[in-house]
Amino acid sequence: MNEYKIGDMIKGKVTGFEKYGIFLSFENGYTGLIHISELSESFVKDVTEYADLGDIVPCVILNIDEEEKKMKCSIKNTEYALQKDSLIDHGFAPLKKQLPIWMDEKIKEYNIDKIEEK
Repeated sequence: MNEYKIGDMIKGKVTGFEKYGIFLSFENGYTGLIHISELSESFVKDVTEYADLGDIVPCVILNIDEEEKKMKCSIKNTEYALQKDSLIDHGFAPLKKQLPIWMDEKIKEYNIDKIEEK
């Protein structure tokens, strides 16, 4: 009898990171991967923004390899991911905040240059 089923919500312990995802360990010797594409609906720049080493992370099972005791998991659209997403600047959000500051600096620089030319 399989102890885990596709679609189950389970909790795993974060054991490592790669640029492409987060590695987890589960009970009974199972391991898992949350691929970067399964962390958020938004662009993910750094997988470590979603967990720390040793954290217990709730996730949904997408695929199970019973022979290897490996699972592919997702946190996308879970309460956990939505909470993390609210704390992370995604996509162009940081640029949107910085652009007015850069524009003001350039306008001031331009005006100073024009004054010095006179």
